[in-house]
Amino acid sequence: MCRNTHPLFYLQIPNTCDCKIYDFTLSLLAKIKLQDMSKKLYSLTDKMSDLICDNYNLLQVMSRFGLPLGFGDYTVEEVCQSNQVDANTFLRVVNFINKGHARSYANVDHISVGSLINYLKNAHHYFLDFQLPSIRRKLLEAIDCSTDNEITFLILKFFDGYVQEVRNHMNYEDMNVFTYVENLQKGIKDVDYNIDMFVRNHDHIDDKLTELKNIIIKYYPHSKKAYLMNAVLFDIYNCEKDLASHNAVEDYLFVPAVLQMEKDVTEQAKMIQEIEEQESTNTEKKETQDGLSQREKEIISCVVKGLSNKEIADQLFISIHTVITHRRNIARKLQIHSPTLLTVYAIVNKLVDISEVKVNL
Repeated sequence: MCRNTHPLFYLQIPNTCDCKIYDFTLSLLAKIKLQDMSKKLYSLTDKMSDLICDNYNLLQVMSRFGLPLGFGDYTVEEVCQSNQVDANTFLRVVNFINKGHARSYANVDHISVGSLINYLKNAHHYFLDFQLPSIRRKLLEAIDCSTDNEITFLILKFFDGYVQEVRNHMNYEDMNVFTYVENLQKGIKDVDYNIDMFVRNHDHIDDKLTELKNIIIKYYPHSKKAYLMNAVLFDIYNCEKDLASHNAVEDYLFVPAVLQMEKDVTEQAKMIQEIEEQESTNTEKKETQDGLSQREKEIISCVVKGLSNKEIADQLFISIHTVITHRRNIARKLQIHSPTLLTVYAIVNKLVDISEVKVNL
């Protein structure tokens, strides 16, 4: 369960219940908790087949990491390496799910965010293109459309509306969140977005399946195809559990890993800026007779050629902040505050050829 609990922990024991039943319930809950705590923590040297035999739900994890069946007696590390999958990331997800999504096992050390994104994208593909369409087909088969019953049509309408919400939710993550993180991996930080914005708007799409289950369980009319509707309910329960697990991986593995990336990228950018400012200071000490450093002359040349601050920064491999600082120093030293006068200065001092000038005199 995504909240590290078991459904039976929500049992409400009436005050009038028999003490023996109460004691039995407590004993059962204790056994369930003990089973969750005693589940194995897998390592790289364990056989991949042991993972599946111990917990068949991990088949979904394998599939979403792109690991095929037929791995014989090879270890987790060997199977992952042969399929170019980051073994540490695979194990982090496996152990987190196997331990009932306990946050104490949400370890993001040595996680490959790229591998985790591939896992989440494949999960989206599974839900949208396989599991939910499969449930809808079974739902159509189970619903008795021959009777004029509004409940049957309400169920289908509710399900279709829910699927659209899931699609919108996952498309947003694919196109916005994952793109943002992939740019982070390249060292590019979007100043208008951060992972906290995703967290604040990350609604758990598995919750609404509860409403659909309640409609079916409480109000679906008697039908000769009851066994088909029971099969649909079973699939919905499994889908709900799978979506909850998916949300837990996003909340407790993906988000913390991205938060660490954001911190690293910010610190790296700060270090680069400090280095550039130090280089700028060192360059200032080597000023020529007219009071301008070589870097400042390069900036002037770029400005009169019509380049923007961003284009200058890209061409000279410095930050926009450094470009702005240089331009401020140039204006102060030359007492020139207009593009036209700066262009004249550049031509007279042979910093540019008149044919390169983009500013109209």
